Amino acid sequence: MNTKYLGWLLSVLMLAAMIIIAVLIFNRLGGVERQMAAVARQVDQAVEKADRAEKSAQDAQHNATQAKQEAASAAQGRLRAEEAQRAAEETAEQALEDASQAQQERNQAVAEADKIRRERQQELQRLEKALGAIADTRRNALGLVMNLGEDALKFDFDKATLRPQNREILSRIAGVLLTSTDYTVYVYGHTDNVGSQSYNQRLSERRAETVRDYLVEAGVSPKIISTEGYGKSRPLVKGNSPQARAKNRRVEIGIVNTRIIGYQEVAQEER
Repeated sequence: MNTKYLGWLLSVLMLAAMIIIAVLIFNRLGGVERQMAAVARQVDQAVEKADRAEKSAQDAQHNATQAKQEAASAAQGRLRAEEAQRAAEETAEQALEDASQAQQERNQAVAEADKIRRERQQELQRLEKALGAIADTRRNALGLVMNLGEDALKFDFDKATLRPQNREILSRIAGVLLTSTDYTVYVYGHTDNVGSQSYNQRLSERRAETVRDYLVEAGVSPKIISTEGYGKSRPLVKGNSPQARAKNRRVEIGIVNTRIIGYQEVAQEER
């Protein structure tokens, strides 16, 4: 083999080797690039995942803070609710105690009123019996009414002057009244039907005042006695006969037990 041919052959072999080496290097560089690209994608994914994780952590921290605040607010609300409940329970308990005490006081007031009423009713019965022995006496809703008519207290026609026997009767009445207390006495004057209404009105007032003055003179307090005249407006007996007119010339005494009236009002209010 000549030298020229051998040099050519070596050149071809070297060229082929270089091509092979270039191909190998290209292939290796392509693999490296692919690896680098894969690594870059992994890095991007890792960064994106890290960002998402950081955002999730921030959201979780925010939610945790908000939940903590809500829990604290709920705890405060629960404490306020518990305090309000305790206050309501204390108020209800106090209200029950007040109601119980009020009921006891009511029962005591009713019992006291009943006791006073029974005592004063017994006293009224005693007075009715005592005064009934002096003159016609009857019970009414407020107390007693004595009719001092012709059979007990006799007035002359057109007169308001007391006769001696009238003074004796009024002294006995005053003696009975002085044995009791808590009474108001009303003296009512009446006339017959002879004369004008205005004249008889004044005459009836004078008769009532005459009886009042004598009761005061006998010891009854003037503070508990009041008078009123009815003239001829309330006749006891109808008619114009002398007998009817004599019966209508009269005085009535009303006796009202003020304690009974007062305790009746209390008892009615309590009930």
